[in-house]
Amino acid sequence: MRIRRILAAVIATAALAGLGLTGAATATAATTAKGAPSYVTPSQCTQGGGTADLMANLCKGGTHNGEKID
Repeated sequence: MRIRRILAAVIATAALAGLGLTGAATATAATTAKGAPSYVTPSQCTQGGGTADLMANLCKGGTHNGEKID
């Protein structure tokens, strides 16, 4: 009986913690999606492992792939 109560308490706590984390992640994603468009400098593009395409004003490859170059 004691083990069942402890197990139920652990499951309930994990479920409540999971709901809290999910809500926080959703709120963060919604806030980020509405932000200003992202611009990087040519040096930030190359430091991130990409190539600055100045004709198309885009960073190609790396961590800033597809972001506009300012």
